[in-house]
Amino acid sequence: MAEPARHIDIIDARPAFTQADADALNTRFEGVDTLSMLKTVFAEGLAGNVAVVSSFGTESAVLLDLVARADRTVPVIFVDTLKMFAETLNYRDTLIKRLGFIDSRTVAPLPEVIAAKDETGLRWSYDPDGCCDIRKVEPMKRAKDGLDAWISGRKAFQSVTRQNLPRFEVEDGRLKINPLGDWTKTDLEAYFAERNLPRHPLEAQGYLSIGCEPCTSKVLPGEDPRAGRWRGWDKVECGIHSPVSPIPAPVADPDDPANMPVF
Repeated sequence: MAEPARHIDIIDARPAFTQADADALNTRFEGVDTLSMLKTVFAEGLAGNVAVVSSFGTESAVLLDLVARADRTVPVIFVDTLKMFAETLNYRDTLIKRLGFIDSRTVAPLPEVIAAKDETGLRWSYDPDGCCDIRKVEPMKRAKDGLDAWISGRKAFQSVTRQNLPRFEVEDGRLKINPLGDWTKTDLEAYFAERNLPRHPLEAQGYLSIGCEPCTSKVLPGEDPRAGRWRGWDKVECGIHSPVSPIPAPVADPDDPANMPVF
């Protein structure tokens, strides 16, 4: 009897999602409310192996509440940089318990990396990009291993670097979901009130966007909500999120009288 044909093992290195997949999802869920969208994505397995990433900052409770209402089994990932406010760690524990999540994961920087690259713990003071790389970006990369998709709490209104934020995008072959991309500050406040969600204890003190303690300051009236992050540095993101393409500037019509020279 002839031996059965051998099957050659093939490693499938294709990305879990392509831009075409993201485009199709954006089209399908255009105009659909956020909670319904999340329920459908989870129920139909449209995102594959997915988790929600949360900083447990001042606005985090809204996204976490929506995800919990859609499916409490979705894992929640928190990156503890070991430089967080104690209030943030307590707030994390409060929200996880309040919302009933059953899979809460915390990832931290590797001790050997900290010992080699930030022995004094002061790298934030002279190299904030390098500090974010070892304390936030690298741990987040490990946390995303095995995930097909992850859910972010970014909103377009937070800063100019987050404009044109779609609900679904592709980053490094993974689907990135931004359920609150088109929500306004008014929408968030209304949801907090409607659901009676607890607020981050530092928000009342003027901290509107909260990250690591050394690199977070209070936001002054009229400032961008993220102005208190890395104040004094030419830095607006930690590195976890890729920049969003800015809104194209309008092309001036040379025949428009408003664009004609005065003299």
